[in-house]
Amino acid sequence: MDPVTPHTPAGPVRAAGCVLWRRAPSGDGIELALVHRPKYGDWSWPKGKLNRAEREDARCGERRAARREVREETGMECELGAPLPTMRYLAQGRPKVVSYWAAEATDGEFAVNREVDRLLWLSPRDARRHLTYDHDRPLVDALLNTLHQVCD
Repeated sequence: MDPVTPHTPAGPVRAAGCVLWRRAPSGDGIELALVHRPKYGDWSWPKGKLNRAEREDARCGERRAARREVREETGMECELGAPLPTMRYLAQGRPKVVSYWAAEATDGEFAVNREVDRLLWLSPRDARRHLTYDHDRPLVDALLNTLHQVCD
């Protein structure tokens, strides 16, 4: 009798995104962009799965995916800054690995799209409170630490 080969699950879902920020219009501090995804009823950072070409480009694929996702979900162009911590968690029962970058919004305008129906610009304190998932909250401090180091 032939041995049965156990099913080997696919590797983790790979995704990329940004903690998108801008200088507050008041001139006092910064604001962070949160997106609302009606499919999940959540508030999170702009992010998404890598497409095939991005997965195959080990050098720059994740960076390209992060910028693409920001553009698709927020309508914003951005300048990528420092990498932020990579988040690992289960999504729909499957491991997910999301690489993040600090990203300054440079241009663009939000329009409702097939994935995101609302965008909020919030202070870091309010963004931390508004995020749906606990695993997204440490990225607020990571961004602030990164910006503080750049500005010193």
